[in-house]
Amino acid sequence: MTHAIRRRTALISTALLAGGVLAGVGFAAVEQPSADRDVVVREALTALTASSGQPAARSYDGYTARDVAVEADGRRHVRFSRTYKGLPVLGGEVALHSGPDGHFDPVAGPALNVATTPKLDAATATGAIGRYAGYTVKDTPFLAVDALDGAPALVWAVRADKVAADGTPSNATFRVDAASGRVLGATDSIHTLAAAGSGSGAAPARAVNAGPVAGNGKGLLVGNVAIGVNQKADGTYELKDPNRGNMETRDGQNKGDGSGPLSLSQTVAFSSATSTFGNNANSDRASAAVDAHYGVAATWDYYKNVHGRNGIDGQGTGARSDVHYGQNYENAFWDDGCYCMTYGDGASNTHPLTELDVAGHEMSHGVTSHTANLDFGSPGAGIFKESGGINESNSDIFGTLVEFYANNPNDNPDYYIGEVLDLNGNGTPLRYMDDPTKDGRSKGCWTATMGTSYDPHYTSGVGNHFFFLTAVGSGARAVNGVNYNSPTCNNAPAVNGIGNDKAGKIWYRALTTYMVSTETYPKARISTLKATNDLYGGAECTAIKAAWTAVGVVAQAGEPACAGPTPSPSASASPTAQPSPTVSASPTPTGSASPTPAGCAGQQRVSNGGFEVGTAPWTGTTAAIKAATTGQPAHGGTRIGWLGGKGATATESLSQQVTIPAGCKASLKFYLHIDTAESGSTVYDRFSVLVGGTTLGSYSNANKAAGYVLRTFDLSAYAGQTVTLKFTESEDYSLQTSFVLDDVSVTTS
Repeated sequence: MTHAIRRRTALISTALLAGGVLAGVGFAAVEQPSADRDVVVREALTALTASSGQPAARSYDGYTARDVAVEADGRRHVRFSRTYKGLPVLGGEVALHSGPDGHFDPVAGPALNVATTPKLDAATATGAIGRYAGYTVKDTPFLAVDALDGAPALVWAVRADKVAADGTPSNATFRVDAASGRVLGATDSIHTLAAAGSGSGAAPARAVNAGPVAGNGKGLLVGNVAIGVNQKADGTYELKDPNRGNMETRDGQNKGDGSGPLSLSQTVAFSSATSTFGNNANSDRASAAVDAHYGVAATWDYYKNVHGRNGIDGQGTGARSDVHYGQNYENAFWDDGCYCMTYGDGASNTHPLTELDVAGHEMSHGVTSHTANLDFGSPGAGIFKESGGINESNSDIFGTLVEFYANNPNDNPDYYIGEVLDLNGNGTPLRYMDDPTKDGRSKGCWTATMGTSYDPHYTSGVGNHFFFLTAVGSGARAVNGVNYNSPTCNNAPAVNGIGNDKAGKIWYRALTTYMVSTETYPKARISTLKATNDLYGGAECTAIKAAWTAVGVVAQAGEPACAGPTPSPSASASPTAQPSPTVSASPTPTGSASPTPAGCAGQQRVSNGGFEVGTAPWTGTTAAIKAATTGQPAHGGTRIGWLGGKGATATESLSQQVTIPAGCKASLKFYLHIDTAESGSTVYDRFSVLVGGTTLGSYSNANKAAGYVLRTFDLSAYAGQTVTLKFTESEDYSLQTSFVLDDVSVTTS
């Protein structure tokens, strides 16, 4: 499957200046409060500065924090991207980690000494792409330092597109040596389910005032399932799920020429007079949409309930899915630029690639780009990277785990990829995790030259084989009535598995905490061992070592010894149970039980909802509670809750506890006004309302309006609980968006 990396991200950045001065610090929109992020990033930068030293060459380094995580036990993790003399360093990221005491281990990126004046101009660099047939140069080349392969070098980064014979798009960034004109490598931003030709034959969706409803889906592949839909003001229904970040599934109308994903305007919404979509057959175009919509919901729920991750980006943003792409297109892909998944209709436009593990695979490409950002290489240009194989394997692993999580009777969970699609035309799966070589193309054992010699969809076999051995074990095995027989490489000893749950959590932690863009399988061995020691310890660590050895990745210099049996706390609680995903009209509540007071009718449960009497009991960014102005008037009274409006990277919130008595119905209402200096429909700045930690609705700069809009949510599912009502906003690094809140109420009846 395909994945594109073209996104605007709010960042935390600093330059290491002569004399050790730290300058230009801003803050990314992450889950921790802004002040906490400030502390975490500054301490990480201090450790980075101390380990870098201050020789003249280091004074040209700049670091930007692109990912910040703080765990429940106090451990902290910060990923920095790097610049050199103002130029981006490709492959130059540095990851810092602390123990529970908060002390960061000093880490330094390798010193750079690269001339930044090119000997060749941009036009000459562009001409070097001519040797790659079919590519058309797009955009203006820019200078960068290439630290992805070999010695660091000044390069021209040249973006070029092409369409493969089967209609698969390629959006590659070539790295052309600015001195010799030699192409050093390329990275494709499109990641597909299958290698191009292996078959037999732009702006995120805008959030709306949503009314979540439990809908009924009649899919082609998943059967009859519960799905999350939205009831609009006119009483009709659409395939949009407000309980999962307003994720939406749309009809691509068989448009698409292979140049990339469709724009929002090229697609149409699926709409119905009832909450039922599809008819289990191709005669209703919504049937394939049900498959995709259900698969994305299952993937969302898997990441949230097993790993504590809130959506692809970790911030609760729902993705768009476009079904019915192109003509006879036998592939599917993820693209960061549109934050969307795209599914072809397969041979004769009658075999949509909307299988459950395909949805899990594609969404997981998005998770990868927001964490380890594994370099994919450019298969369309014949430029292969081992990290691309790990990227593909990661998506196969989580696509499989989503399938087990959903446990859909129409798609028996197994360790095969694309087994119900019949892309090969003979009833066989696209890929086998127990013995990857059975497909005739994939690699099951690691070799040192494999990663740069074969398509990542084939070198993914090593990671898939490792995961199967870790979860299930080697030799003859039977799971869910399916028989497997997994070999070991180089006469390695037999391996006993530790189960999907532990294997999945280890891999997820390695991906999100330790892996980097230039990861190789030997490095992945070290990353997974670190993750195992964090989570479990001795027995599981021994199993991980055995599984890697069994795929040809033997012990590495510097790999950690196995820790004791007592696990360290992980970033979030991860339940072992993996139920089938279901959708309810209201989100599943969390919170603490509260006593049942007498009477429900007409009772107001929010205090100071109009912000007219100081700030209590609101907590968080209470400075946002202020007098209304001519430019930002109140909806009622004279005061407002004005979140955002900074025009710089910032996160603000307002919260208070709300008690809903047992047996009562409850309704949340608030008035929200959004104005912005942003233009267009691309989402840059976000506002969300959460109850008990569950996101009920999300809005953005794309929802700007002249006045206040009433937002309403049913909170009856929270009866008998005390929960936190929270409003939060995040702005990126430029152009203000103001989210003005007023007259908040929770009324019981």
